[in-house]
Amino acid sequence: MSPVEKGPKVSARSAIVVGLAGVVVAVGLFALVAVVAGGGDRDVVDVRLGDDTFDAGKVDRIAREIEDRGPILYNDLVGGSRVIFVNHLSDDPDEGWVAFDALQPGADDECVLEWQPNDELFVEPCDGTEFPRDGAGLPS
Repeated sequence: MSPVEKGPKVSARSAIVVGLAGVVVAVGLFALVAVVAGGGDRDVVDVRLGDDTFDAGKVDRIAREIEDRGPILYNDLVGGSRVIFVNHLSDDPDEGWVAFDALQPGADDECVLEWQPNDELFVEPCDGTEFPRDGAGLPS
């Protein structure tokens, strides 16, 4: 008796069949992943990564800041393309809040609106377009 027993004998034909079966399974899995990852109508996908409400902080403090210095500009912390102004338009700290884009649609990134305190309006520095203090005409 030999100390090492012989295992089952594998023929070349069996090895080729097993190898081809593995390739077919791998290709099938790749195709399935590609269909799942890229399937569907991309216009319908709705990605929601945050709240619809912007929380700027304590309203009493921010209302006083806006009254003293004007609307507050918040730079986009994610991608740089969503710069907004927050303004307060009421004597009541709990009411009269507005938030809107600081760039008019289609404007270059360098054309951030500028607050004009004497006229109480925003001016787009690149083309001179004026917007009221509530941001009417801008995405909010």
